[in-house]
Amino acid sequence: MKPVRVVVCGVAGRMGGRILQAVRAEDGMQVVGATERPDAREVGLDAGTAAGGSPLGVTVSGSLETALSSGADVAIDFTAPAASQRHAQVCAARKVALVLGTTGIPPEGRAEIAARAREAPIVLAPNMSVGVNALFRLVAEAARALGPSYEVEIVEMHHRAKKDAPSGTALRLAEVAADALKLDRRAAFVYERRGETGARQPGTIGLQALRGGDVVGDHTVFFLAEGERLELTHRATSRENFARGAVRAARWVAGKPPGLYDMQDVLGFAGATK
Repeated sequence: MKPVRVVVCGVAGRMGGRILQAVRAEDGMQVVGATERPDAREVGLDAGTAAGGSPLGVTVSGSLETALSSGADVAIDFTAPAASQRHAQVCAARKVALVLGTTGIPPEGRAEIAARAREAPIVLAPNMSVGVNALFRLVAEAARALGPSYEVEIVEMHHRAKKDAPSGTALRLAEVAADALKLDRRAAFVYERRGETGARQPGTIGLQALRGGDVVGDHTVFFLAEGERLELTHRATSRENFARGAVRAARWVAGKPPGLYDMQDVLGFAGATK
């Protein structure tokens, strides 16, 4: 069988390098292109070297259009919101699948990406970890089983350099819980408590973000009731699990019809968090 031909966006970045190495190690997949910002010093270098590994024979391009011209089946993007939205446009125009793991994309950006998914298959997920996506399903099942008498609070912790808060994963966990409890997402989420807040309001979901050190990512969902509480926690100690999930998503989405997918689809959990 022909290998799945992959372009890695942001190859010199923290996630891009790991993704390139993960693709290289995967049977039946081939890196055929790589990108960086047009002004990045890695443009023109060997992609394997730019990612911190051995030479690959693929040159880093400052343009996704150029990188895709090598006959790519799928691009993987963990860059920045504005760049990811632009990359979705490029992939849609060329009917190339896209795996998009960038966080911090605003609602209007997500809407634009969803529109592009009518032209090409796109996997959009706030977290590519298989373990986190199992957590999404567990949270949905717990919320439905426990019901509204259990109050939901979500706490996440990340490294000091993370730019968005709460994390995309925490927001997705809140959405999953809200949908299972049939709550209005816009009205239910509470991002801050300070001063004289009064008693906790029913039908709300609290989200708290902690930042510091080099924490890769911790997420805990609390279900709190009289006399007991249930805690569901995922802790990431390495970014390799995100890279492995992205590679799994890339293999899955290559050749799929246009549409907006997520990791629940990739893992066969479709409908579990709807």
